[in-house]
Amino acid sequence: MIIGIGTDLCQISRMERLLKDDRFLQRYFTTEEQQHIRGRAAGAAASAAACFAAKEAFVKALGSGFSGIAPKEVSVVHDAAGAPGYLLRGEALARAQARGVVRTHLSLSHERDLAVAFAVLEGTAP
Repeated sequence: MIIGIGTDLCQISRMERLLKDDRFLQRYFTTEEQQHIRGRAAGAAASAAACFAAKEAFVKALGSGFSGIAPKEVSVVHDAAGAPGYLLRGEALARAQARGVVRTHLSLSHERDLAVAFAVLEGTAP
């Protein structure tokens, strides 16, 4: 059963500007996400934009927005093949469990100056 669907767009050029200051990365991204973004070299801004959009897409699918959820509680991870997914912590995890979410799906893409994320929350009705 689909519990929620969310999508978000983020401008890559906006991330290019924000990445000039490490405070942005430290405030919104986990240590693992920061390492992934920095490891992308020339593609860092596109990766940051996609990860940021993924966080927004998740809270939209959850139906709550970031109210009471810290951005670092919604972490974007990648499996061995590079496929993206979510690792939830704290209030984000608690709310997902309360809504009956048992599985999350995430798709990321970018083209020119835009990154897009699409999230699907799957589970059982609470």
